Amino acid sequence: MKASSSKAASAPQVGVIGLGIMGSAIAGNLLKAGFAVFGYDPLKAASKRLTGQGGSAEKNTAAVAKQCDFILLSLPSVAALESVAGEIASHGQRGSVVADLSTLPIEAKEQARDVLAAAGMILLDCPLSGTGEQAKTRDLAVYASGNAKAIARIAQVFDGFARATYKVGDFGRGMQMKLVANLLVAIHNVSTAEALLMGTRMGLDAKTMVHVLADGAGGSRIFQVRGPVMADRSWNNATMKVEVWKKDMGLIADALRDLSVPAPLFSATLPIYHAAMAMGHAQDDTASVYDVLEQWATPAVVKRAGAAKGVRKKP
Repeated sequence: MKASSSKAASAPQVGVIGLGIMGSAIAGNLLKAGFAVFGYDPLKAASKRLTGQGGSAEKNTAAVAKQCDFILLSLPSVAALESVAGEIASHGQRGSVVADLSTLPIEAKEQARDVLAAAGMILLDCPLSGTGEQAKTRDLAVYASGNAKAIARIAQVFDGFARATYKVGDFGRGMQMKLVANLLVAIHNVSTAEALLMGTRMGLDAKTMVHVLADGAGGSRIFQVRGPVMADRSWNNATMKVEVWKKDMGLIADALRDLSVPAPLFSATLPIYHAAMAMGHAQDDTASVYDVLEQWATPAVVKRAGAAKGVRKKP
């Protein structure tokens, strides 16, 4: 939806640090909504993509922080968060609101929050629900946690790239909600692969199954999102890379261990994602777990087929 000229004139300048799959899609939607977007990513291709979308690619985080009242972080690691928080604290504007959209340990986010607070800035913990592909169509949900007034101030920015914002409480509650959501995603992704593989072994068409089952009691949001990717075998076009997902799985496993929560279904998915890494799917979408299960199933299928074609014993 294109923003009106009045909205475009009044919209604040927004910074986006990290222009990967998710950050790039978010920046693109903010531009469509009428915001002025200033971004930074160490990869030149990502910066060039932002320029092509109509945004301003800056040479570093400091240059973004100097110009923006609101800054969004979409970062891959704790080290990146530490570095970016330090630069924003040193060069940003007092009173700025920074929303960390990344999936990272709460402790690391708390440290970044304290660094920014010392410089008169507010950090919010706001992880996202949705894939990179969903981000392109604004099909994201924000799990916003932290200073309530700051969340209200940045709400218009969230509206520019997400379909919903949920205020989930004090700082860190966003990440807790995200870990619970990701536990479900881990299971639903593998269950989608299991179901489709079973169906194809029975001779059902994969695309037909996706169309029919997504509308039934057994369907899920992940089935709707990842089912088509599995059916098309298009996991090389990643919207959530397996190697990135492995980091998220580690955070869930740590939380389960610390809380002494039994998680047999989640635990059963771990070796499947590990196998995806071992099979060379690190840069592929997590829908590639279908290939893992298919490869595991193939020897049994071949063995049964060979037995069926065996020579009959003479009486």
